[in-house]
Amino acid sequence: MQLCYTDCSNYLNTMKRFKSFDTLRIFDIVAAEMSFTRAAEALYLTKGAVSYQIKRLEQELGFAVFNRQRGRISLTRKGRSLWHASQASFQQLEQEIFRLKELEEGGITIGMSTYFASRWLSPRLMHFTSSRPHIGLKLQPTSGIIDPSKEHIDMAIRWGEGSWRDMKVEPLFECPAIATAGASIADKIEIDGLKESISGLTLLHDTEDSTAWMDWHRLAGLPYRAKRNELVIPDPNVRVQAVIDGQGLALNDSLVQHEISEGLLCQVSDVELSDYGYFLAYNHDALTNPVLKDFRDWIISEAL
Repeated sequence: MQLCYTDCSNYLNTMKRFKSFDTLRIFDIVAAEMSFTRAAEALYLTKGAVSYQIKRLEQELGFAVFNRQRGRISLTRKGRSLWHASQASFQQLEQEIFRLKELEEGGITIGMSTYFASRWLSPRLMHFTSSRPHIGLKLQPTSGIIDPSKEHIDMAIRWGEGSWRDMKVEPLFECPAIATAGASIADKIEIDGLKESISGLTLLHDTEDSTAWMDWHRLAGLPYRAKRNELVIPDPNVRVQAVIDGQGLALNDSLVQHEISEGLLCQVSDVELSDYGYFLAYNHDALTNPVLKDFRDWIISEAL
């Protein structure tokens, strides 16, 4: 009898499980549009059909998901909670589908700045693509810290000190941060001295929360005070040009050697952040993809 009771209990629990996931997707779109009319247009359905599906959903759920007042709708408290949960679930599902399609097609997406792609990777990339014609490789322009799992990126290549959490980080090559200025500001520093000049100059940052200039001042033995005229430019190409144009000082890496040799940029101090470099960043299980592991092994060998 106990076995019969357990089987019946499991059957009843199965019957109580939510089944209308297709209707939940309709709810997700209505909640995003906050309009039955616009949702119907997006779904290529009539407004009446969408309204009917939402009523069916509310009946199965046992609670209302929308308040309806004078032709306008708003989410109920429970409806808002459900929407947040459905959004997260659908996003996770879409990401997994995207990942599986990429695996099936033998393709990988690598995120990096266009600065790094053009100055370091591009001259070497033919070695990889010519020897692996079966692999689809997409270079995704990025700037700042990214989460590979949220950006549809298999691996990111980023410059900094490598202290990024919640992901696997591997050093690619050392590339210290050096203080650079355009020709006009460099001339001023040459005349007045760096210590006397730097407090009045605009400092360019790559992110709002960057501590790079603070760390550099500490190594240089100079006082650092955050100023209102500090400028945040995430794109390194734009940041390099801003320095050339005389907008301030920036901590750049040795990939600006061409601009230095041409006299467009000047290194204004021997002080450098020596622990800076380029790093690979990816999810902890990412290298289970053999194509990505192949790319990772190749690019590390290129950097040696």
